Amino acid sequence: MSQAEAIRLPGAHYPVAVVGGGQAGLSMSYCLRERGVEHIVVEANRVGQEWRERRWDSFCLVTPNWQCRLPGYPYQGDDPDGFMVRDEIVRYLENYVSFFRPPLVEGVAVTRLRRSPSGLFELSTSAGDFTADQVVVATGPYHTPSVPPMAQRLPDHVTQVHSSRYRSPDQLPEGAVLVVGTGQSGCQIAEDLHLAGRRVHLAVGSAPRVARFYRGRDCVAWLDAMGHYDKSIDEFDDAGAVRMRVNHYVTGRDGGRDIDLRAFARDGMRLYGRLTGVSGEALEFADDLKVNLDHADAVAEGIKDAIDAYIATNAIGAPAEPRYVPVWEPAEQPRELDLEAAGITSVVWSTGFRRDHRWIEAPVFDGRGYPMHWRGATSTPGLHFLGLPWQYSWGSGRFEAVGRDAEFLADHIDASRRMADVCGTLTGAPTGLASALPIG
Repeated sequence: MSQAEAIRLPGAHYPVAVVGGGQAGLSMSYCLRERGVEHIVVEANRVGQEWRERRWDSFCLVTPNWQCRLPGYPYQGDDPDGFMVRDEIVRYLENYVSFFRPPLVEGVAVTRLRRSPSGLFELSTSAGDFTADQVVVATGPYHTPSVPPMAQRLPDHVTQVHSSRYRSPDQLPEGAVLVVGTGQSGCQIAEDLHLAGRRVHLAVGSAPRVARFYRGRDCVAWLDAMGHYDKSIDEFDDAGAVRMRVNHYVTGRDGGRDIDLRAFARDGMRLYGRLTGVSGEALEFADDLKVNLDHADAVAEGIKDAIDAYIATNAIGAPAEPRYVPVWEPAEQPRELDLEAAGITSVVWSTGFRRDHRWIEAPVFDGRGYPMHWRGATSTPGLHFLGLPWQYSWGSGRFEAVGRDAEFLADHIDASRRMADVCGTLTGAPTGLASALPIG
């Protein structure tokens, strides 16, 4: 806990409470401090917990280090085009805390948030209750590991691990491994196992991919120059669908490279379509393997088309590069797999996470449990969210742009607080009603 002498939680009142001490919550704290807004940051574990405890040993960022630009604290190292590994990410966050010393309380979990009849927010925590005029929920979207119910039908002798608990190939028993899911985690874990010499079976979903490098630059650098990461969610007709899109798979491992599932298959990995059923030792798959592989390639090539057009329009001198040619095609679409016959002793579920906002008692969620908001501000005045994927732009949930969203919310919160002070002076209303004043 930083600034221990100045912090007391049980029974205290704060103008702003920030729930969550990851990159979003810390960015929020920095921006509030810059505006002179008193606040508290409450973290259930310790800074960097998600990166420290929910990432495997060889994990690294898929975005280059230069995109790590938290408010007031851009990437400090000497490898801007590299990709920080897990422990470096944790140190980056810990160093950020040392840099500006936020009013941070670690090891305190918020278990309930509700708004009292007086207009104040009441927060119940593992250390006692306190109140706040305004609240920023900065706990991210990845709360509860999601494993499909069919997992319960696997034989007891098969070891099952969610991607958030996977650490290394040595963690799993000897034998072949089935990885279910091909988002960023699934593809990178499959590669990790494959490089370690394990026999891997991979259930391929519909996630798209992107090339690591193209025409002399990282594709992220091209897209950044093209303004892709500045495009707001308001510019999409299907904003709800955009927010639910799966991220493109690629890797920063060993300096960065493509993840090509076809190359994995060429080199011995067994690929299947989506896993659709489990009955003891027998597994069933959809016949969509070819469709999913073709779709991933089409997305990657479409991004290259956009880069080519940008280069041509702006007369940029960039080396030519031949386009991708598939190195493997499925001769068949296997629909069944016998675990025992294949020697599979473990399954890694790379099937994502579910949001869990049951502790928030406010009518701000849609039918899918997603917070309804505009740039983080909800219809419950004074209640805000930060760090959600596509909260406002592609980088909202990432190191790249979470700071921009924090600056916007900090301005909104500060304006609301100032207006409440003025109204309170003119009308005699309590300052605690600041959150009831909507500020656009």
